[in-house]
Formats: sequence, structure tokens, C-alpha cells
Amino acid sequence: MAQLSHPIPRIESLTVKNYRALRDVTISNITPLTVLLGPNGSGKSTVFDVFAFLSECFTDGLRRALDRRGRLKELRSRNSEGPIRIEIKYRERPQSPVITYALEIGETDRGPQITHEQLRWRRGGHGKPFNFLDYSSGIGRVIKGESPGETGEREEYPLTDPTFLAVNTLGQLAANPRVKALREFIVGWHLSYLSAQDTRGNPEAGPQEHLSKTGDNLANVIQYLHEQHREHLEFIFEQLRRRVPRLERFDARPLDDGRLLLLVKDAPFADPILARYASDGTLKLLSYLIQLHDLNPPPLIGIEEPENFLHPKLLSGLAEECQTASEHTQLLVTTHSPYFVDGLSPEQVRVVSRNESGYTLVQQASDINGIREFIEEGATLGQLWMEGHFKAGDPLQ
Repeated sequence: MAQLSHPIPRIESLTVKNYRALRDVTISNITPLTVLLGPNGSGKSTVFDVFAFLSECFTDGLRRALDRRGRLKELRSRNSEGPIRIEIKYRERPQSPVITYALEIGETDRGPQITHEQLRWRRGGHGKPFNFLDYSSGIGRVIKGESPGETGEREEYPLTDPTFLAVNTLGQLAANPRVKALREFIVGWHLSYLSAQDTRGNPEAGPQEHLSKTGDNLANVIQYLHEQHREHLEFIFEQLRRRVPRLERFDARPLDDGRLLLLVKDAPFADPILARYASDGTLKLLSYLIQLHDLNPPPLIGIEEPENFLHPKLLSGLAEECQTASEHTQLLVTTHSPYFVDGLSPEQVRVVSRNESGYTLVQQASDINGIREFIEEGATLGQLWMEGHFKAGDPLQ
């Protein structure tokens, strides 16, 4: 079943400086499905966390995002004194101009603050790139309009607190549609931290359209799909039944006390059982399928180590689901599973490792010597990963 169609913003590159082990990392030519492959401790989760941190800066504010990570001192790379810098290049839709968003976070006598924030583009694809939003420590300007140009109307709009993001503040004003578009893009990201344990709970009854980051509202989403999109829910169950033998369906049943009970029925038995007694893998796979087949998907979905609790033979099918979903959203997946990457192209896989100084390196699999030739001879990325051909990503080398 097809998701709702709409223009899809796409991130094309990410540059990070002074963020934990990401001392100076640039990931270019990011594909609609990008998979970070590497051993434990290589920095995959740190790359993932950059997107989560940026999203939380918009939704919860800089201070809370920093507090969750031990504050700026713990977040800044070791032996580094400079600001944390995050830069993304993206397009709002195919063929539209590349927009660069750069955010720098430093520390002053008054504590952490946004020391620099910029939005830059080359309007119409011609001329020199220029900043249509430029702020330093809460002071700056923005050029108004749908298609801001160097000679456009400038507005000086000081922020009341240097920890506030200018894009987050000005992006709520109709006069700044390009700034607003970026704000909505980042606020809409979904960085998933699915927990099988959280999906077993009994939340308050009430339909909910989208799965939460932990999956604790799984029953609510099933209730919503059952009431509003029953055919789509049956389609998802059919995908699940193909992978979990004898599973018939899940049901969300409201209780008298207002909670919602999630039940699962196996085909051989007449009565369903509580979903809390279903396997972790079944609950996680159902959650992934609901997430990947969202009828109105978020612009970016992040998934951490989907191989946890899943049978290895299910991972190639899950990778195929991710490939399909990437037509409607952008996906970032971390893994160290050879089965998940077997069906991917070398352009979709980034090998993550640490150098001798302890900082993270990220390399596109297609750029590693010999990988293309091995693939042309019939090898798979998973085989090459397990046989040590990526070298930098092998924990035993």
C-alpha cells in the first residue's frame, strides 16, 4: 500500500565537528537509505545521536538537549576547545537549490549558547551562495520572502536568549517560509529507540496516528489503523504473517478503566493471548512494519540496530522494507549485521571505525579498494564485512 505522496526533503551531506568521537567527520552523498555499519564502539550511535540532538534542540531547547547528554563538557570531543559544529546540506525537493544549515554551540561565562547559526543557499542555481539567516549569540538578521535574495528585505530580530535557535523562533513566522520549512523538516524527524518491553504496556485508550520513539503506544496505533485504515492494517499484518509463521493478528481492546489492552492471536488457537507474552522479535518486527508503512511518514526515520531480537533470516526482508520506505522518507540505520547489509549497494553503506587517536572515521563502502570488484564477482556486502575486507570496520583487526 502506498503512502501519501508529497515533496520529500532530502539530506545530502552532514558535517560534524567536536561532537564526542566525531572530531571532524563529513558524510557526503547521503542516499535515501543510508546504513552505518561498524563494530561496537565505532561511533555509529554517535552519528545517530547527532540527528537526535539537533531535533531535540528544536523541540525541547538547547539546555535540555545538552542536559540529557551530560552537558557541553561531556559532549565536546576530548582534547578539544572549539565549538561543536553541525552542518547539514539538504534539498526541499528534487532539483531545488541546496540549502546549508550550520549550527555552532560554544560556551561563555554565562554557560552554553548558540554562538553561530546560518542558513545559506544559491538562489536559482546561479551566483555566489549567501546567508539569508545569520545569527551570532542571539543577534542577527533574516532576509524575508519565499525566495530570499541578497537584495531582499532584511529584518533585525534579536532573540531574548542566546540559547534559543533563530530558525526555531523565526520559523514560526509566515514571513520566513524557507526558515519555516527547515524548522518543520527537523521537528518532523523520527529517531527511533524501539524497545520490545515498552510495546508490552497498557497505555490509555485512544487512537494515535504515529508510533512513538519507544513504541510504547503500539496498541494506540493499531487502534487508529483499525478504525481509520483497516485495509492498510491488514496489509501490515499480512507482511508480518509472511515472516512469523502461524501468527494471525493483533487486536487493541479498550478496558473499562480507560487503558488499552494489546492482544495477539495465533492461527491454531481460538482465543488470543496478551501481547506481553508474545516474543520480543514479533513485537519489534510489527513495530518496524508499522513505522515503515506509515501513511504519512516523517521526513527522516532513524533506526538503531534493528537486528536486536530478530532472527537473522528476517533481516534481509527488513532491509527490503527499508528500501521501499526510502521512496517516501529518508532512512538512517545503524547495524553490525551482515544479513541486513547483504541486499544493499556499496553506495548505501558507510563503514564506521576509530582511528589511532580514538576519533571516528566514516568511509563509503564503494570507496574501499576492491569492494566494487568483489560485488561484480557475486559477493555480498555481508560476506565482505564478515571476511574482513572492510578492514577499518573489523573489530579484530
